Amino acid sequence: MTLRKLALYLWSSPTSLLGLFLLHPTLLTGGRARVVDGVLEIHGGLASFFLQYCALLPGGASAMTLGHVVLGRDRHSLDFTRPHERIHVRQCERWGPFFLPAYALASLIALLRRQHPYLDNYFEREARAASSSEF
Repeated sequence: MTLRKLALYLWSSPTSLLGLFLLHPTLLTGGRARVVDGVLEIHGGLASFFLQYCALLPGGASAMTLGHVVLGRDRHSLDFTRPHERIHVRQCERWGPFFLPAYALASLIALLRRQHPYLDNYFEREARAASSSEF
C-alpha cells in the first residue's frame, strides 16, 4: 500500500468506522462481506434491513457508502451500483471526516431551493454523472 493510499484510508476513517459498526451484526444475521478493490462490501442481513427501512428514500436504498465501506441489500445491488458507489468512496477520500456533514448540508441546500434532497444533492449529481448510472 502506498503512503498516499494509507493517508486516504486514514483521512476517511471516521466515516468508514460507521460502516464497520454494521459489519458484525450483518454477519450474525446471515449477511456477507468481501473486499473489492480496497473497499469492504457488506450485504444481506442487517445491512439489507437497514437500507430498506432506515434509508430516507421511498422504498429504501439499494446501496450506501460510508467511507471505504459500502452497504448493499444483496450482492446484485452491490454489483449494479458499484460505479456509482465508488464515486462516493472517492468523495469520502476527498472530504474525509467532513463528508457526512457536507452531504447533509448539500441536501439541506437542495431543500431550501425547493429541490429534491437526494436527487438534487451535489454529491449524488456528481456520482450519477461520473458513473453514468441511473437510480
